[in-house]
Amino acid sequence: MSFTKTTEQDSHYDHLENMSVTELLSNINNEDKTVPIAIEKALPQIKTVVTQVVTRLKNEGRLFYMGAGTSGRLGIVDASECPPTFGVSPDLVIGLIAGGDTAIRNAVEFAEDSKDQGWKDLQEYEISTNDFVIGIAASGTTPYVIGALEACNAKGIGTGCITCNHNSPLSLTAAYPIEIIVGPEFVTGSSRMKAGTAQKLVLNMISTATMIQLGKVRGNKMVDMQLSNHKLVGRGTRMIMDALKIEESEANKLLLKHGSVRNAIDHYEHK
Repeated sequence: MSFTKTTEQDSHYDHLENMSVTELLSNINNEDKTVPIAIEKALPQIKTVVTQVVTRLKNEGRLFYMGAGTSGRLGIVDASECPPTFGVSPDLVIGLIAGGDTAIRNAVEFAEDSKDQGWKDLQEYEISTNDFVIGIAASGTTPYVIGALEACNAKGIGTGCITCNHNSPLSLTAAYPIEIIVGPEFVTGSSRMKAGTAQKLVLNMISTATMIQLGKVRGNKMVDMQLSNHKLVGRGTRMIMDALKIEESEANKLLLKHGSVRNAIDHYEHK
């Protein structure tokens, strides 16, 4: 199959240094507008991955994100937001990045070039066939990610990917690929731009749809969110007020007593 790195093709724009700030922002925004359209075309692929993830998480499995650089950081961001948003264990959705935690803030030279390290990182979590691994790489060529998915395939572990090039090596490795074809970047090759935006939006979809399917949302509310600051305690209090039609003081007492919006509502309704 043919493979062209459209993410690294020459930008549709040139002489960027001669553009005004207004021109720069307008042109970047015009490029960004194309991202949701590209994602819409991949909704069937995203649905398939979500279905696979939900099935495994309902059977005591876990979801792993793997990537290098921007892709790895985006996976870590999405994984780290699941516990406070949905009240799940931090061990349920796990983000791994080539080069380890140091690479979250600083580039680690050549970390993504090891085809063996990704699988080694997964083994530290005693990964099994109950789990599902999503490799994230804009180019679809990152050895760290491809090697890990190849090892997972050999062990019967479910694999998916999010990439922005069609028929990339990563797409051909993952059992359930997601391809978001965003085309050339505004700054040639800067895949932290449209490609990164696409990856973030797809990760939002995967984690949010999965958690809703797991029952972590009631109506449209985050009823299992962690009460980690005053803002969230206030939000939780308002959720209870709205659901039970009670005063703020009573709702706040219920929330603090029972520890979550869900528990507060359930205990009130069954008292």
